[in-house]
Amino acid sequence: MKHLLKLSDWSAEEINECLNLADQLKYEKKAGIEHHLLKGKTLGMIFEKASTRTRVSFEVGMYDLGGSALFLSSRDLQIGRGEPVQDTARVLSRFLDGIMIRTFAQSEVEALAEYGSIPIINGLTDYCHPCQVLADLMTIREHKGSLKGKKLCYIGDGNNMTNSLIVGGIKTGMEVSVACPKGYTPDAELMKWADENGKFSRHEDVLEAAKGADVLYTDVWASMGQESEAEERKNIFKGYQINDSVIAVANEGAMVLHCLPAHREEEITAKVFEEHANEIFDEAENRLHAQKAVLVLCMK
Repeated sequence: MKHLLKLSDWSAEEINECLNLADQLKYEKKAGIEHHLLKGKTLGMIFEKASTRTRVSFEVGMYDLGGSALFLSSRDLQIGRGEPVQDTARVLSRFLDGIMIRTFAQSEVEALAEYGSIPIINGLTDYCHPCQVLADLMTIREHKGSLKGKKLCYIGDGNNMTNSLIVGGIKTGMEVSVACPKGYTPDAELMKWADENGKFSRHEDVLEAAKGADVLYTDVWASMGQESEAEERKNIFKGYQINDSVIAVANEGAMVLHCLPAHREEEITAKVFEEHANEIFDEAENRLHAQKAVLVLCMK
């Protein structure tokens, strides 16, 4: 039984296997070829954080694979009324073939895997976002032909996206640089791991981080659950923006990616967003194909 709790749990070989399968499933869907690899299987989708792309892509993905998906909000579950997560894991394991959870604490995802007896897929936590990064890597490979040796630069908050991008980038042979304000850097242990296992650098200077990048990436300055900090963060992150000045120091033909939703004129200018909209919405679409590959690898 395979879980996707965080990307660091998967080897480079497993990540590449997932990307290759995602490419195949995308081709088959575009060609109208059915691939009911999970016929008769049911995925429970627990949402303690709201979502557009996560819910739609997993639900459509299970349909494409011949299975079904069951939406479960925290309001619908006893977990939202104090039932221990270990009991929820054991009960749902009797009904379902897999669980995808989008929540706050990474410990909740880990507990589901520890006490349940079915595959657990992390749809997002405050610590990491592995499904998004698999879609990101898929998109970079589509546009750039390969991942190894390419430079990925992330600009903004050292959040769950940054943590997973560091792991995914290093494990697939990319150089990774991050530009974050002081006090808003990625997880310290992950940065130490990246220093020891690949080509990694961290900066406060955005232009220094972006120099020679093949891929520029950003995310909102205030993530879900940080709404009360939004105004304060606008001041702290001022200048941590992908704009024409950043594009100018990156490699010619550099891609721009954003996990969405985007706040134009904050972390990215409207001009740059629209100039790279094709790449960004390919990235959004690839959530479907990458997650279908995850579902197959975990649940088949």
